[in-house]
Amino acid sequence: MSTRKVDQSALKVNQAFIIGLLVLAFLLDAVWLVALVAVVMLVGTAVHSLGLFKRIYQHILQPAGIVKPHVIEDNPEPHRFSQGLGGVFVALATLALLAGLPAVGWALVWLVVILAGLNLFLGFCAGCFMYYQLHKLGVPGFRVSPIR
Repeated sequence: MSTRKVDQSALKVNQAFIIGLLVLAFLLDAVWLVALVAVVMLVGTAVHSLGLFKRIYQHILQPAGIVKPHVIEDNPEPHRFSQGLGGVFVALATLALLAGLPAVGWALVWLVVILAGLNLFLGFCAGCFMYYQLHKLGVPGFRVSPIR
């Protein structure tokens, strides 16, 4: 399978929104904001063109020159997997918070914040790493190899 191009700036904007909104949710104790981030992440994973944070990048930040594109040769699947996994964790955090388990809920939120921060600031995508390890093990559905 041939590789495609991925705009790293779009990914970074997505991560920045996730981090910013989840930290704000924690500071405000706003479960509804955690739920909103979960929905945005899961919808953006399921229907890539509907990713709200990506659309903000494409239709506002990029045209205004606030963020410049940084397109590289990359596979989009590991990034989608990573976002989907993060979205599941944020959805579970929402359920925990609604169930009266704030320690569990906020711990899951902070796990996503830390992992998104690793990617945003250090360029290490834990979900991408997991994706490629699952590919290496031959798990069905994990079909693309890392770019050499």
